[in-house]
Amino acid sequence: MTTSQGNLAMVLDAIRKISPTLRENSKAAESHRWITEESIELLKEAGAFRVAVPERFGGLDLPAADQAEVLSEIARSCGSTGWVASVWMSSTWIASLYPDKAQEEIFANGSVRISGGFTPSGTLKATDGGYILNGSWRFNTGVRGAEWNICAAMAELPNGEHEELFAIVPISEVSVADDWYTFGAAGTGSVTSTVKDVFVPAHRVVDATVYDASTRDRWNADINGRNYNLISYILATCAPVYIGLAKAALDLFVERLPGKGITYTEWTEQSLHPYTQVQVATAANKIAACEALQRVWLESIQNREDAGEKMTVEAKAAVRGQVGYVVQTAKEAVEVLYNISSASTIARGNAFQRVYRDIAALSLHGLLTPVSSLEAHGRVLLGLEPGTEYI
Repeated sequence: MTTSQGNLAMVLDAIRKISPTLRENSKAAESHRWITEESIELLKEAGAFRVAVPERFGGLDLPAADQAEVLSEIARSCGSTGWVASVWMSSTWIASLYPDKAQEEIFANGSVRISGGFTPSGTLKATDGGYILNGSWRFNTGVRGAEWNICAAMAELPNGEHEELFAIVPISEVSVADDWYTFGAAGTGSVTSTVKDVFVPAHRVVDATVYDASTRDRWNADINGRNYNLISYILATCAPVYIGLAKAALDLFVERLPGKGITYTEWTEQSLHPYTQVQVATAANKIAACEALQRVWLESIQNREDAGEKMTVEAKAAVRGQVGYVVQTAKEAVEVLYNISSASTIARGNAFQRVYRDIAALSLHGLLTPVSSLEAHGRVLLGLEPGTEYI
């Protein structure tokens, strides 16, 4: 067993041990609109926040495929916790694309939680030694428990043109609103964040070369293995949450079956009804199909990066389309089981209804919604431009 395999096994074993607590805490996460401090501390102890930290700084530095496995396992216990973990993990990897000085500050403790987003709703104004940052960002998942936050912003150039830049700031410089009231993914606490007149030193700002991991002034700029295409990587670390939620739905449905009849019929055991058997198998195979397709894009991303090759438009569009298809199919797996569940499933105390609402809500995410993702993939397959820069 390699060191990487051993580290993955260690983290997965730790997460499975805390899974009952994460599942139990999902109720409190939803009611408080934020994951519990107990869950955060347990994930920290399990090593989840070291997974994407470079080994140079005491992290586990797991490849994208291993990260995906960890995230799927977390989401299987709690969808909101899985979604927050995916943002913290992917943003931690993004920090590895910043200059050395920034990395040394951010990764000082070997375990870190970073939030952020790529909607440039802020502004950066050049000043001596860096920039002045202002702006507000909606849907800022994880900001309530992060230590750093990535802020996308537009900077005006001397010639009057504008450039998209990405500043990373300590969470102490960020104010957080209380505006996350949703029917699904409620525990993610994806509130609006605001930064006002904050100085950001130049070493904590990167430009659009971050999209293909071409940023410089860093020790790992020319090391193959982790310099992934940014959008493909983010998609690859979001998709496991949907798969984890679908697995949770199957777990919960099967757990409730023993001794459960079908109301207003002569069936005293629902598990003996052929339709139940067919639908359970249908859901299970949809999940298996999602996992198989996930392996395809993870191999595509990793093999190219290991070879030091940048992903082609075709390859990137394929990842986005495949992820969109998995989001759609994982949601269908949950719906299949929901549709053969009893009326008591709608009760707030029933964990299945939370899974159902979480995956419905998360399937509307702009970068992951099936229609837009499949459209971009289909356009490229037909010889057209993808119609979006987000591939």
